[in-house]
Amino acid sequence: MDPGTVAAIVIVVVLVIIILASAIKVFPEYQRGVIFRLGRVNPPKGPGLFFIIPIIDRVVRVDLRTITMDVPAQEVITKDNVPVKVNAVVYFRVIDPSRSVIQVQNYIMATSQIAQTTLRSVVGQSDLDHLLTERDKLNTRLQEIIDEQTDPWGVKVSIVEIKDVEIPGGMQRAMARQAEAERERRAKVIAAEGEYQASEKLQQAAEVLSRTPAALQLRYLQTLAEIAAEKNSTTIFPVPIDLIEPFLKKHLSPVAQSGAQGETAS
Repeated sequence: MDPGTVAAIVIVVVLVIIILASAIKVFPEYQRGVIFRLGRVNPPKGPGLFFIIPIIDRVVRVDLRTITMDVPAQEVITKDNVPVKVNAVVYFRVIDPSRSVIQVQNYIMATSQIAQTTLRSVVGQSDLDHLLTERDKLNTRLQEIIDEQTDPWGVKVSIVEIKDVEIPGGMQRAMARQAEAERERRAKVIAAEGEYQASEKLQQAAEVLSRTPAALQLRYLQTLAEIAAEKNSTTIFPVPIDLIEPFLKKHLSPVAQSGAQGETAS
């Protein structure tokens, strides 16, 4: 066998090996292969081992794992004209490999652009209080809008979370003053309610004592017992209740009369 024939055989064998090697494809569990045969798409292949026709078939790998994408900070003016800077994070994955290749050139870039525009739109339609206190509702709304817009691409958006909301320093100080004023208002309301309830109890006690002399005598004795129980050097001279009863009636009767007038008015 002449050298030329041997060289030709070697070349043919090498070409056959290369063609066979290119015809064998192995994809892991999280990948699928979108096959284009003479330009026409075929059903996706994988995972595992499968064969293609070299030169005729072209394979595009598609990753099915969830992608975590940070949405860059967006400068937005809220509904109540407050400038804020908001960023977010989006979790999405491919659920239809064929559509993710056919319907859009780069589904990751397209999803990022949709997320940015949707974030600006939703935040711009909300006021600052809503943005700070009802973030869960905004997250749900963002997820629904972005998922609806990326569905034709075979992309499923599962979670959208607003990460940070930056507001101007002057607005932060104003919010701090507002929160402090609200706390002071609540404290005053609670104190006023306590004083009102205490005054009602005192009025009821005065009415009972004015109508029942025995109750007044009992309270007098209880007070003496409480003072005597304390460890002090105070000397107490008990005074008969009969001596101070006219004085007590004089001061308790207006309270009782005012309580009666209040009940009559009600």
